[in-house]
Amino acid sequence: SAPAPGGEEGPRRLSAAAMAGFVRELERRGGPALRLEQRAAGGVGCVVWDAALVLAKFLETGACPLARRHVLELGAGTGAVGIMAATLGADVTVTDLEELQELLMVNIEKNKHLVTGSVRAKVLKWGEDVTEFQPPPDYILMADCIYYEESLEPLLKTLKDLTGPDTCILCCYEQRTMGKNPEIERKYFELLQMDFELEKIPLDKHDEEYRSEDIHIVNIHRKPT
Repeated sequence: SAPAPGGEEGPRRLSAAAMAGFVRELERRGGPALRLEQRAAGGVGCVVWDAALVLAKFLETGACPLARRHVLELGAGTGAVGIMAATLGADVTVTDLEELQELLMVNIEKNKHLVTGSVRAKVLKWGEDVTEFQPPPDYILMADCIYYEESLEPLLKTLKDLTGPDTCILCCYEQRTMGKNPEIERKYFELLQMDFELEKIPLDKHDEEYRSEDIHIVNIHRKPT
């Protein structure tokens, strides 16, 4: 079923009891569903957020050719988006903090029989050295990575360090109206536009079922120097 808009509270959270070992199935057009383990404890990275579903299903539309492309996912969490890209033939590195590596490995293992490209998990802390992720990937995928003000500058540094002139960044986020969220979003896009060009992907180009008025996908490229 399609994600319901997050409304005023952002994505809904299941109770911890319901979450323990809770597996989220993500259907695919071309075969068996992805099975994604989630975790009750451990903060924001441990569930499949609606923006990740929307971005993963957008990749399946074929709007961006992924076969044999080098793809990097930032803030991968459960790995839903990157693993979907790997089932579409991409060579994917899913990245997140150290404490999410175990969950990423579990989900890669669970879905490896569906992968037609390749997928591996690595630690990448925003703002730190990215030499081991060079040369620049063809695609950088990000779902719901904008919510902490203190992470904006490190994230932007990482994007600048990782991207080449031909790198395409696909950033999917749920627009939230509560608290500091609108201000953080505004600041992020303001800073981003100093070095990058942004183009919003129209809603009618999203997957016809997995779409929502308050979830946006933005196509981002480095400005020509």
